[in-house]
Amino acid sequence: MKYLILGSVALLAACSAAPGPDTGYGANPELAAPHGGALPTVRTARAIGWADGAGPVAPEGFTVTRYAEGINHPRWLYVLPNGDVLVAQSSTTPQQGGGLLGWVRNMVQRGAGAIEDQSPDQITLLRDSDGDGAVDQQSVFAENLNQPFGMALVGDYFYVGNTDAVVRFPYRPDALSLSGAGETVLELPHNAGNNGHWTRSLAVSPDGSKLYVAVGSVSNVPENADAFAIEEGRAAVWEFNPDGSAARIFASGLRNPVGMEFEPSSGVLWVAVNERDELGDNLVPDYMTSVQDGAFYGWPYSYFGQTIDTRVQPQNAELVARALTPDYALGSHTASLGLHFYTGDALPAYRGGVFIGQHGSWNRSERVGYKVVFVPFANGRPAGEVQDFLTGFLNDRGQAQGRPVGVITDRAGAILVADDVGDIVWRVAPAAAPAPPTQ
Repeated sequence: MKYLILGSVALLAACSAAPGPDTGYGANPELAAPHGGALPTVRTARAIGWADGAGPVAPEGFTVTRYAEGINHPRWLYVLPNGDVLVAQSSTTPQQGGGLLGWVRNMVQRGAGAIEDQSPDQITLLRDSDGDGAVDQQSVFAENLNQPFGMALVGDYFYVGNTDAVVRFPYRPDALSLSGAGETVLELPHNAGNNGHWTRSLAVSPDGSKLYVAVGSVSNVPENADAFAIEEGRAAVWEFNPDGSAARIFASGLRNPVGMEFEPSSGVLWVAVNERDELGDNLVPDYMTSVQDGAFYGWPYSYFGQTIDTRVQPQNAELVARALTPDYALGSHTASLGLHFYTGDALPAYRGGVFIGQHGSWNRSERVGYKVVFVPFANGRPAGEVQDFLTGFLNDRGQAQGRPVGVITDRAGAILVADDVGDIVWRVAPAAAPAPPTQ
């Protein structure tokens, strides 16, 4: 039976023809027609890691270095006011149950480097004491967490988005580690054994009065009444006070919202969303969008506005009628996870725009993603086409040397990228100017 399943998946991947080039980018993407089959197209890039001395490629004029390596499954990054860099280490865990499809899911994700039997469940602190772009001190900042992801410092408390709850710890400036188990501030929807999209990113309002946590769906799309019940409170961005009170759903219909930040010029919340699978190579585009209070963005009933997903029954015409169209498409199946607005001075050509960490596709006959891209902004809105910024994670044999996730700016204005397959945090900085010639 094992080889029958493997053969079926491989055959389907080999025989699936792309229905034309992916036009799912930009403010007005052209949506392909649905194109599916009895089994999903499965074509992941096998994770192999980086050879010694190898690394991704940045545009001309930049240098890429290994800021930190040997970091087990780095997923998300956060920079403290003193410049210390925090790395949330967590991984997908095997699905329990699910029959043959659950087994296939686990097999595919293991090969892609996404699953570990035991998630690292800690946060590591990296300190660059002299600001030379190299880490000279490292410590375990927090441990015994539950698939930690989002991080935020608000006042005297440090917040962590575990998969089942937002917790907080008292924080002392320049601390190398946190003590205690943490206080649960807000319990989150969680389904033990099969928690689906488990990441929980955090964002803080510009005035520090509100926190936001993104909670992805359990499933691709719910297939029956029981599946709808499991999705209660998920596929949404929640808002709450720093003490956990006044929690409410801020926006919904977002299948898997991950990277979240406030756009610096407008103060508007933006989020990167992974859309649904199994509708063909070029459907449905992942996207980033501004998040409006009380808005509904379609999932599971419709996508990219009010295009009905006929697989979902029963439909909800009332919700679909008010489904908003996302602001900017980022390509189908790119797994756009990281989202970071650049406000530093070291990369002036990128100031004001957004970097997106694209983890890479699995449900596509031709692999896409596996890179960091950039979208320019003007007046708080996207103002140009997607540009490659950091590439080379996928080698010429279709293997994943790395897979980018979180993106952040360090205190010198360089870009840091968490690579959860390479177990590396990469640093991208302007190349040093050559020394003047001697007289």
